[in-house]
Amino acid sequence: MFSAEPDPLQLANEVGRAMHARDRTSQFLGIHLDQIGPGYAHMHMKVGEQMVNGHDICHGGFIFTLADTTFAYSCNSYNHNAVASSCSIEFLAPAHRGDTLYAKGTEQALAGRSGIYDIEVTNQDGKQIALFRGKSQRIRGEVVARPATTER
Repeated sequence: MFSAEPDPLQLANEVGRAMHARDRTSQFLGIHLDQIGPGYAHMHMKVGEQMVNGHDICHGGFIFTLADTTFAYSCNSYNHNAVASSCSIEFLAPAHRGDTLYAKGTEQALAGRSGIYDIEVTNQDGKQIALFRGKSQRIRGEVVARPATTER
C-alpha cells in the first residue's frame, strides 16, 4: 500500500466542481467557474438588473461576493478546507448593468495553515474594477473525500 498523490490540477478541478455543485450563492448570482488550479481560480459574473444600486451602478456587495467567491475557490483548490480569516477590497471603478465581471485569484503566499490571495476584478474591456486581498486559514477536513491509501 502507498499513499496516492493525485495530480494537483486534476484535484483542483475536482474541488472546483464539488464546491460549485454545493455553492447556492454562486448559482443564484450566476457566478461561473472558468478555471481553477493549485492556488488560483478564475470566475465571472454578469451584472444583472437586480444588482444595480440607487446610483445605477453595480452594488459593491455583488463585486465583493464575486471576489470573495474566487478567493474561496483559490484557497480551497488544494482540497484542504480553508476559510477566510480576513479580507479587504478596494473599489477602483464602477461596474454597470450588463457588464461581465471577471475575477482572477492568485495565491501570493502559503505558509503552514495560512495563505494570502489577491483577486483582481475587471470588466469585459479589461478595466480594473476592484482589488481584493484575502487571508485564509486551513481548518480540518477536505472538500472532496479522497482515499488515504491505494493498493497496487
